[in-house]
Amino acid sequence: MEIQLWREILAPYSQAVDELLIKFNHIIADYKNASMYSPIEAVTGRVKTISSILDKLQKKNIPMDQIVEEMDDIAGIRIMCQFVEDIYKVVEIIRSREDMEVREEKDYISNFKASGYRSYHMIINYKVNTIHGNKTIQAEIQIRTLAMNFWATIEHSLQYKYKKNIPDHVRGKLLNAANATVALDHEMSQVRDEIIDAQNSFNIKANIVADILNDIQNLYKVGNQREIAKIQDEFYQIYEKDDLELLTNFSKQLDIMAEEYKAQSI
Repeated sequence: MEIQLWREILAPYSQAVDELLIKFNHIIADYKNASMYSPIEAVTGRVKTISSILDKLQKKNIPMDQIVEEMDDIAGIRIMCQFVEDIYKVVEIIRSREDMEVREEKDYISNFKASGYRSYHMIINYKVNTIHGNKTIQAEIQIRTLAMNFWATIEHSLQYKYKKNIPDHVRGKLLNAANATVALDHEMSQVRDEIIDAQNSFNIKANIVADILNDIQNLYKVGNQREIAKIQDEFYQIYEKDDLELLTNFSKQLDIMAEEYKAQSI
């Protein structure tokens, strides 16, 4: 197959990955802007390399002219979560979206592989608008905890090194490591509520501080600069006390002041 033809085949997949990354990152941002805990910690994406596609075609005996129909993981999205419970929340988010049609699901967490591999896989149909018109492609979404992803990344590297024939003694160590990640995820789930509370408090504080600094910046443009400088000093003093209630009250008072300056300027 000519290089140019490969580019034409893979271009919509690249577009899909770019768009899906933006959408999932917006989900993270929406949660944080609302001072809520996000079940998605991070997201990455990739388009399968031509060499990987050729390897799979050979392994699965897929004809070259059936790549699009038979391969469902050319476009790949990987979503990382902090806790196992978050994985199933993300699954529900994806199921509920109108721009992603779920075709297939495989739960390798409840039914993990003999190697120790754990992950939740979803195959979706996703529509992209190209210069050649609308095109619906398949994309694979893998949803894992950070611990699962660490293990899977190492295992993938070893599969590549040993050409999928990992020695038994290495497989044994991998299985032990997989069991350790299961234990780690379990222990983290035991303190999940405390961790989420701490992270929510951090996000709430970060949003309040951002609002305060935005108000101060706007007041500098319309108010008495000496007075605004005093307000800024007061903010620093309150911030050093690390008291969320004081910070919240200060932000409300600043909002009122900002609105008064707006009214005066009309």
